[in-house]
Amino acid sequence: MAKKQISQRDVNRLIKQLKRDPIRTSIIILITLIGSFFGGKSIIEQSDKGSSRDVQTFAKAKTELIKIYQENPLQKEFYCGCDFQFKDRKSELDLASCGYKIRKDEVRANRIEWEHVMPAHNFGKQLRCWKEGGRKNCGGIAQFDIMEGDMHNLQPAVGEVNADRSNFRFSEFTKKFNQYGKCEFATDFKKRQVQPRKEVKGMIARTYLYMEQRYDIVLASQEKNLMQEWNRSYPAKQWECRRNQIIARKQGNDNPFITEQCVIK
Repeated sequence: MAKKQISQRDVNRLIKQLKRDPIRTSIIILITLIGSFFGGKSIIEQSDKGSSRDVQTFAKAKTELIKIYQENPLQKEFYCGCDFQFKDRKSELDLASCGYKIRKDEVRANRIEWEHVMPAHNFGKQLRCWKEGGRKNCGGIAQFDIMEGDMHNLQPAVGEVNADRSNFRFSEFTKKFNQYGKCEFATDFKKRQVQPRKEVKGMIARTYLYMEQRYDIVLASQEKNLMQEWNRSYPAKQWECRRNQIIARKQGNDNPFITEQCVIK
């Protein structure tokens, strides 16, 4: 069997981990070098929690998701329901199809971005690298890369909405949706909260519950209660079920909160 080639990115990741935690990482390297003589996993695979397979990164996830949506061209943008397509890696977004009105940022409003439904801040803040320097400091750390690149947590969104959402929490606080034309998405910048259209509330809920379970992320009780309510009130539909199956084949795991609702469909 051919040995796995270690890329420069892998080497850089290992160097970062040595600098942050030299004793632990050195021990792992020593154990892995010994184990490699008996067919053990590579140093890169063993050098951080959760990295027992090729590290899933945000860049790899975006590449795979573009392929998924190219193969399913009738699917809509997540937050506003706009039509969009990809030509190679470049997105073409039809704002008129969903009645979207640009609030401020014309450049980002005219492109698809991959939105972390559960923001990176929520799952990153528990990590040492984040505490020592924020998101930029976590790049190349396998544990963070896997969470950041989890395709179950990524949805195609109007770039401006993605920017406005930031890491604001989901909530229910209004019946008026006029910030983005006919797009039923509301942002309360002062209270740092957003409200999505009802068509995606269930998908959001099942994503949050999945991330909480898979990565041991602590949700505030109010947030958890809202997600459980949305999960019950807005059951999975055909595309959510199919998307879950496609990602499971590509990434190696499903979202069980979707699967349990789809098995009876």
